[in-house]
Amino acid sequence: MFGLTFEKVMLLAVLAGFLLGPDRLPAAAQRLGELARGARRLLSDAESRVKEEMGPEFDTVDWRQLDPRRYDPRRVIRDALRESAEPTPTARRSTPPEGGDGPG
Repeated sequence: MFGLTFEKVMLLAVLAGFLLGPDRLPAAAQRLGELARGARRLLSDAESRVKEEMGPEFDTVDWRQLDPRRYDPRRVIRDALRESAEPTPTARRSTPPEGGDGPG
């Protein structure tokens, strides 16, 4: 969760307790909870809207495959080199093309 460990979260809570004081701390915690619930609701609404607009294809996409943390440039280059090393069928002409485009 954003690189926060349990110790860091506890330190932030203690620091907030000292800065806000016992009078304002419950109201601040309530506002923080409302903000978190609103963000979660916003994200779930956005997800359901995307599912509605994209249709059934949305569920068949493997989203983990598109995760940038799984990107390995060495693998991409290796796959590209394998593809270019495979012989590709080319059409050969038995006669040189007409016009002045030929060698000579």
